[in-house]
Amino acid sequence: MAIHRDAVYWSLARRRRPVTDRFSAELVRGSLDLMVLSVLVQGSQYGYSMQQRLRDATDGRVPLPAGTLYPLLHRLETEKLIRSRWDESTGRRRKWYEITKTGRARLGSQADQWLAYAECIRSLLDTVPGLRPATT
Repeated sequence: MAIHRDAVYWSLARRRRPVTDRFSAELVRGSLDLMVLSVLVQGSQYGYSMQQRLRDATDGRVPLPAGTLYPLLHRLETEKLIRSRWDESTGRRRKWYEITKTGRARLGSQADQWLAYAECIRSLLDTVPGLRPATT
């Protein structure tokens, strides 16, 4: 019994925050382009598969409903950061999206900015008394 209890404790201790602990909409809003481009750099995706990948990568902390995703994809396509094509090879007609060369460049610059910004915030928070140390 003790072994099982210890195993459960350690598996729970290693888990990330629960799915119900979502990031605020204001925090996520400025990072959606970066998130979508990060998914597409891994290969072509259709809308629902992008939603699943983002949900998995963020442990459910960043829900991306269709009403947010598809206007975002249309805007990224208008900006020539991604391109789309229709395909029926999966047995279902789906619109597939892929990142462009311009999109890869934007992803690189946004990632650099985001990492530098996150480091600034981490440095500020490290000086606040009573906050628990940041985990990586």
